[in-house]
Amino acid sequence: MSVCTIGDLILDVIVLPDHSLVPDADTPARIRFVAGGQAANVAAWASALGATSRVICKRGTDFASERAASELARHRVEICGPVVEGPGGVVVSFRDGHGRRTMASDRGAASLLDRSELEPAWVREYDVLHVSGYCLLREPMAEATIEAAKYAQRVSVDLASAHDIGIVGALEFTARLEALAPDLAFATEAERAAVPDFDATWVIKLGARGAVFPEGLYPAPSVDAVDTTGAGDALAAGYLVGGPELAIEAAARSVGLVGAMPPDPLGG
Repeated sequence: MSVCTIGDLILDVIVLPDHSLVPDADTPARIRFVAGGQAANVAAWASALGATSRVICKRGTDFASERAASELARHRVEICGPVVEGPGGVVVSFRDGHGRRTMASDRGAASLLDRSELEPAWVREYDVLHVSGYCLLREPMAEATIEAAKYAQRVSVDLASAHDIGIVGALEFTARLEALAPDLAFATEAERAAVPDFDATWVIKLGARGAVFPEGLYPAPSVDAVDTTGAGDALAAGYLVGGPELAIEAAARSVGLVGAMPPDPLGG
């Protein structure tokens, strides 16, 4: 099985404070720097689950880009796409005691991939092209992604964010989905509701309740969640590689880790 993804490779700065942040005060916290971005996360989990994986992305030359690329390479993920002078993407994510996230995002070069920078062979060589829904939120990334899908044997997409779909507009986002023509779409219940007129084969992510696959409802096991970031990405990778059972298993493993990446295979 081989999985090619397209989207962001960014550096996630994860802040897990001991208690609620207090203005003008120093709050003790666990802070971690980890590679992230939906496309990178899915590629890394696909590799961890036994697939050959690749991510197509645009990245910069700063510390954030180099750190994220180095970590992804440790997960045996091939990185394809242009490297341009300047900053890459960084997302700072704050978590509270209830698992809720507040994020500040600087996408940098990550969101600027142009269709002229694609090589069709990057996509043709792989069994499936998995698209981060963030690609469809803005140009030139949306046009580049729709172009890449033309060379794919099979296309899947994760809608990524109901809030951002609302900003773009349901009609525009649906039109981009239709141009992408995915064989399979992953979404939360809110994301699915954000594009009511789009018809697809769906995987609906239900969080701690599990997921509804074309094969039916699969409940999630009861686990102690440390960090839910990227659980949906692990689930998508698991389903693409091995079906619903592997999807649920990967998501359960993910929530026991800080960050969205699988465990470092080299122990770093």
